[in-house]
Amino acid sequence: MRERRTITDEDISAFAELAGDRGRHHLPGGGRAMAHGLLTASLATKVGGRLDFIARRMGWEFLRPVWSGDTITAEVTVRALYEARSGTGVEFDIEIRNQDGETVLRGDSTGLIRHR
Repeated sequence: MRERRTITDEDISAFAELAGDRGRHHLPGGGRAMAHGLLTASLATKVGGRLDFIARRMGWEFLRPVWSGDTITAEVTVRALYEARSGTGVEFDIEIRNQDGETVLRGDSTGLIRHR
């Protein structure tokens, strides 16, 4: 499953306001701003939202920065499915790449898709 997005100065500013992380490197002005790592990681959560996935654990490895104007693509792969008491247990592998094909973030997540 894939999601793609171009990171804008407005995205970075809104995330800074929401998270309270206003480090100078995240503030637009005079050059490209660096996206917050969790803003980058949030692209993978869009896939989870489509599946009604409830995360129990997430692990992230931030490999290189993402800048305003970069287009990133999240590739989310199901590693395992199993029956759980209240739904289907899921394990995902996650890789996010920039427009140059460079991996900027690698991660994994485990959780549940509830029975309806």
